[in-house]
Amino acid sequence: MSTAEPLALADDDSNCHPMFRNAPSGVEFNKLRKRLIRQVRETLDSYGMVRPGAKWLVALSGGKDSYGLLAILLDLKWRGLLPVDLLACNLDQGQPNFPKHILPEFLEANGVAHRIEYQDTYSIVTDKLPQGSTYCSLCSRLRRGHLYRIAREEGCSALVLGHHREDILETFFMNLFHGGKLAAMPPKLLNDEGDMEVLRPLALCAEADLERFAQAMDFPIIPCDLCGSQDGLQRNAMKAMLDDFERKMPGRKDVMIRAMGNINPSHMLDTRLFDFASLMAKTPGDSL
Repeated sequence: MSTAEPLALADDDSNCHPMFRNAPSGVEFNKLRKRLIRQVRETLDSYGMVRPGAKWLVALSGGKDSYGLLAILLDLKWRGLLPVDLLACNLDQGQPNFPKHILPEFLEANGVAHRIEYQDTYSIVTDKLPQGSTYCSLCSRLRRGHLYRIAREEGCSALVLGHHREDILETFFMNLFHGGKLAAMPPKLLNDEGDMEVLRPLALCAEADLERFAQAMDFPIIPCDLCGSQDGLQRNAMKAMLDDFERKMPGRKDVMIRAMGNINPSHMLDTRLFDFASLMAKTPGDSL
């Protein structure tokens, strides 16, 4: 799959995936759609994500990012540009007031292969953590474990997640400021067992673009506040800092995400990545 291939968007509803039947036809939306698709194709290509004939489990939370991810992947598959099978999966974790009907109805109406699984991880989290704690970290680990299991049961070789550019940048700065290391969310990784790839095709996509895309597509968004817990203050501080950078210096987020793929180990301080000890200046009389 080459990112150099031009993308033509359909002018009629008969030549598009059912999810795009009622999509806006205006110039601005088409520009947004093309940009997101171009960025996803670049990520798929650059990180060698696509193996023709593979099957992917696409995690669907009901938030804007996972809806956008699923729509873009389905769009590419519809156009013959993504030769893999896609299975959307929502893990109902038992949060109070979770609207169980929304995702099955949406997926069935759009002809999307899917699996809905119920696992009450909410009770486990609330039992293990004191009242008032932030549940997100433990909740995420439990969710990931179940998604790996489901992917194996369904014969999938990859778990596909909706993390975008801002998620990756925020994680990088959290590790920099609080973890004392340079690390982020890689677009592609192998799980500890070595039997499952984790893919993040939205790695180059801006959160603001995904927000606009979700609004234009009128996705039935399920809020991520059903359990009354949100990400901690550290991540919120990183988000505010990055937004401030972008306001003062437009385009900085794109520069930073590109910098993560343009690392020069000899200009860092990690002796595990570069052999500084062997660097020696030539002295007079050394043979060339």
